[in-house]
Amino acid sequence: MERTRPPARLTGLVAAFSAALLAAGGLAASAPTAAAADAELAGNGTFEAGLSGWNCSGGSGAVVSTPVHGGTSALKATPAGSDNAQCSQSVKVKPGSTYTLSAWVQGSYVYLGASGTGTTDVSTWTQSAPGWQKLTTTFTTGPSTTSVSIYTHGWYGTPAYYADDISLIGPGGDPVVLPSAPTALKAGTVTSSSVALSWTGSSGATGYNVYQGGTKVQSVTGTSATVTGLSASTAYSFQVSAVNEAGESAKSAAVAATTGKGSEGGTGTQLPAHALVGYLHASFANGSGYTRMADVPDSWDVIDLAFGEPTSVTSGDIRFKLCPVTECPNVESEAEFKAAIKAKQAAGKKVLISIGGQNGQVQLATTAARDTFVSSVSKIIDEYGLDGLDIDFEGHSLSLNTGDTDFRNPTTPVIVNLISAVKTLKAKYGEKFVLTMAPETFFVQLGYQYYGSGPWGGQDPRAGAYLPVIHALRDDLTLLHVQDYNSGSIMGLDNQYHSMGGADFHIAMTDMLMAGFPVAGDQTKVFPGLRPDQIAIGLPASTQAGNGHTSPAEVTKALNCLTKKTDCGSYATHGTWSGLRGLMTWSVNWDRFNNWEFSKNFDAYFG
Repeated sequence: MERTRPPARLTGLVAAFSAALLAAGGLAASAPTAAAADAELAGNGTFEAGLSGWNCSGGSGAVVSTPVHGGTSALKATPAGSDNAQCSQSVKVKPGSTYTLSAWVQGSYVYLGASGTGTTDVSTWTQSAPGWQKLTTTFTTGPSTTSVSIYTHGWYGTPAYYADDISLIGPGGDPVVLPSAPTALKAGTVTSSSVALSWTGSSGATGYNVYQGGTKVQSVTGTSATVTGLSASTAYSFQVSAVNEAGESAKSAAVAATTGKGSEGGTGTQLPAHALVGYLHASFANGSGYTRMADVPDSWDVIDLAFGEPTSVTSGDIRFKLCPVTECPNVESEAEFKAAIKAKQAAGKKVLISIGGQNGQVQLATTAARDTFVSSVSKIIDEYGLDGLDIDFEGHSLSLNTGDTDFRNPTTPVIVNLISAVKTLKAKYGEKFVLTMAPETFFVQLGYQYYGSGPWGGQDPRAGAYLPVIHALRDDLTLLHVQDYNSGSIMGLDNQYHSMGGADFHIAMTDMLMAGFPVAGDQTKVFPGLRPDQIAIGLPASTQAGNGHTSPAEVTKALNCLTKKTDCGSYATHGTWSGLRGLMTWSVNWDRFNNWEFSKNFDAYFG
């Protein structure tokens, strides 16, 4: 979160990350001649059929009649803001085979590439092509690769580029075979309203459908799911089927599970069914002005005090003080602040200390820093009588060491020590301890494509770096509210890029968290989805609060799609997430500045 209106910081991260990937990718100066068995695999590479078969990020693509390289049509794609105008399509290929990718392009900073190759993804580019210029590169697929994504894109802040006669030459992929039914379906953790399921996956499956009493209730990409919205003390029957492009398999053998009593339910039951979370600028002022704790409206169910910050990046020594009167003339006294916190808690609200923020870089690189973190955070919680902790580590607080490639078994000290510290705090304060996290999309959803520095190095080590923390603490986690703002375009489970500012971005990013996803595309390393009651959508409260502000009408569309499967756009959700916990915003102060538009919309929607 930011103290002042920021530039698109995540856009910079994604841009730098993309540049690093391009530097690592191999460029081919010339292409080999196609073998006799090779064929043209790119669909509608001439764009004579419009954009059929192509998906362009943020609606950036269009078909034009001039200029063209061949035929009567060509692609025109226009970068805008944080969108680099990527147009892509998925193509079936054979494992262990060589392919030649080419395109004729025109414009400045035009890129051509292939991803998901199973070996080394490739990209080539031209800095300047005032006339038509041919780009060519080659790649070899991995031993189990059956499809790749080919793409073109421009660069941030540059004019439109043109592409035509895009070609992929090589052996065509085999027909997709219907997968077999999943096996070994079993029920895991059971609460009063949910049942966790897991099963053994089917070869060739791209996803799974979960059935409750014969009715499909979820679609997921991994081999686990949590069915929510169930009644207490009730017996249920579940089955799972496998799906791919060929269709759906038979259902698995059924498994039965009975939900617990109404008093059960884990960390999520500490909050109302639908909760509103807001950050309160308690230790500083900015353009939104200072808001006293006692003046925070009852709409807010969780109030995060921004921020507890370290004495140095690596000390682990976290400090929190109210905004000084010279900066915030209307700041209340310490006694008034503490009394207001107690009043909020008496009204059923939760007040947490949020650690980090834009300026509070925290790196627990040693066990000494870990232990200092625990003791100093405990001191803040005890002094102000707080309900728990919000982790808002940003910037360079979390990154993965080279070779740390499995989110399920992290080895990087800053990751391992943070997990250990939070578990210690949870053990100290018990079941009522509220734990929330507010990572940026770069550290979570980007992990679907890239994780850490990658198997060959060269990637940004921060990519997906929150995933091992979330996974290790999922049983202790009350709420995850990813910041759907200050973000570059991020690929969703539909393998298309989604951009900030509209319902589509929040639908795609939020669905990923509950459906789960293979990390860095590795189907053997699937991040299991979280329960809907553990998820809130993070948004800026006003246009001044951060890049990616979403109008109330678009927020309502996102909620309708995720919880009711209505008002959905092009992205197909993998379930109907009626138990979605609610919304988070940066910030209470900015919402007040904007005449409480954000919280009023929340209250109107959830009643």
